[in-house]
Amino acid sequence: MAWSILYVDKGNRERGKMKLLLVEDDPLLGDGLRAALCKAGFAVTWVRDGKTALGALETGEFVAMVLDIGLPVMNGTEVLRELRAGGNTLPVLILTARDTTRDKVLSLDRGADDYLAKTADMEELVARLRALVRRSGRGGGGTLSVGDLTLDLVAHTVSRKGPTIPVSGREFAVLRALMESAGRILTRSQLETSIYGWNRNVDSNAVEVHIHNLRLKLGAESIKTVRGVGYTIARSAS
Repeated sequence: MAWSILYVDKGNRERGKMKLLLVEDDPLLGDGLRAALCKAGFAVTWVRDGKTALGALETGEFVAMVLDIGLPVMNGTEVLRELRAGGNTLPVLILTARDTTRDKVLSLDRGADDYLAKTADMEELVARLRALVRRSGRGGGGTLSVGDLTLDLVAHTVSRKGPTIPVSGREFAVLRALMESAGRILTRSQLETSIYGWNRNVDSNAVEVHIHNLRLKLGAESIKTVRGVGYTIARSAS
C-alpha cells in the first residue's frame, strides 16, 4: 500500500525551533522518532514515502532531513538523487536497516551527508543531526544560554556574566554541543562528531585538549568529567 500521509508536528509553528523532515514508512518507528526528535528541540514534519518527501521539500524550509532507504512509491536513494540533481544542498542523514559497507558507500556517493543504522541509539542520532546543522550553517541566529553561560550563535562568541570570552572555532563547537545537551553526558565520540563530522580522522586527544582549554577560560567547574563515560554541563551551569 502506498502512503502519502503528511504529519506536521505543532512545533513547526513555534518560533526558534529547527524544522526537520523525517521520512520513515514504519508507523511505530516513525512515531517514536518524531516524539524523541521533538523532545530534543526539533520541529518535525513526518512523511511516509519518497514522493511526499519531495513535495514537502518544495513547500517548507528545513535544516536537515532524516531519510530511510526502503520507502514506498519512491525509495530513499531516488529521493536523494532528485534532491542533489536539483541543486538542493539540504543536509541528509540516512537512517536505515541496511548497514553494510556497500550501502553506506553508495549513499554517501549519491550525496548523503551522514549514515546511521537503525540500531544506533537516539542520543547519537540527535548529536549527528546537530553536528550536520552546525556545519551547514542552517541553524539560524539567536543565542543559547545555560545558567550564566551564553553563546551568540551568529557572532560565535561566548560570554559569562557579561564579558566576552575568546574561544577558538572548535572550542565553540564543543561548548555548543555540551550546552545543547545540558544535563546529559556526551561521550568523546559524540563530541568528535560535533567538531569534525563522523568520517574524519581525529587526533586521539583532540577533545581533551579543547575541554582543557575551555576550563581554563570558563572555570574548572564549568565542564564536568564523568569518568569512563564522557563530559557534561549542568543545566544550571554555574
